[in-house]
Amino acid sequence: MPVSDERPLSPWHLPPGHPAQLFLTGATPLFALTGDPRVSYCLYVPRGHSNTGEPRPLVVAVHGSHRNVGQARDHFADFAEEHDCVVLAPLFPAGMTGPNDLDSYKFLTAPGFRADLLLLDMIKEAAGRWHIRTDRFHLHGFSGGGQFAHRFFYLHPHRLASLSVGAPGRTTLLDTRTRWWRGTADSAELFATAPDTAAMADVPVQLVIGENDTHVEVWEGAEQPGSRMDRMRELRENWDRHGIATRLDIVSGAGHSDLAVIPAVLSFLTDQVADRAALRHT
Repeated sequence: MPVSDERPLSPWHLPPGHPAQLFLTGATPLFALTGDPRVSYCLYVPRGHSNTGEPRPLVVAVHGSHRNVGQARDHFADFAEEHDCVVLAPLFPAGMTGPNDLDSYKFLTAPGFRADLLLLDMIKEAAGRWHIRTDRFHLHGFSGGGQFAHRFFYLHPHRLASLSVGAPGRTTLLDTRTRWWRGTADSAELFATAPDTAAMADVPVQLVIGENDTHVEVWEGAEQPGSRMDRMRELRENWDRHGIATRLDIVSGAGHSDLAVIPAVLSFLTDQVADRAALRHT
């Protein structure tokens, strides 16, 4: 089927009350990425979104292994309305590299499937329809999304306004002796870039996890020992040794739950959106 040459409609192209406004503001449907329809994305766009003033801050929320992409987006809906920002949630389907594939988007290395670059394409495409800032955006991911988010940070720190990493099951350390994905020794070979720790140190970072997220999962322990809490502390210590400061939020009474950590994530993001707005006006 040929790709349409229609221009993408924006909310301001439509008269007030037009039915299509329901699809372009609030919780949107999933849109296939034009350049690669295997993947898609949905957004939350404030009801009063317009093309006046400065581009709105963008928050990207990355799903975990269950692909609850609408839920990942909806956690931030009230925040988007309150702070006049747009939320984008990508969908990287299971089965991209084979019938049993759940994890390829997390590691960024599957042949023909660079999830990090596809996310950047989604943001560029969304900017053709909504008035959003694209040079830097706020990135959050929990569980499998946390795996994606911290590895994206290694490759694209200059694109991030802030980073929130929630309870990843497997982590990559800054380690020039160990190959990807456990370390970064061959990142230049794989990605044509090596982690820029100076640029990473300039990005506000939150690490967030439930207090009771301490269960050792057999399927992950075989690849990397310890619990998610162990790996989170190890990651923080590793980044600290490289001059990358982090805020660690341990949510009291919570286990491995994206919903339970959201208040801490929103608290972090509130500070970041406000700080970035202040910088634009100084």
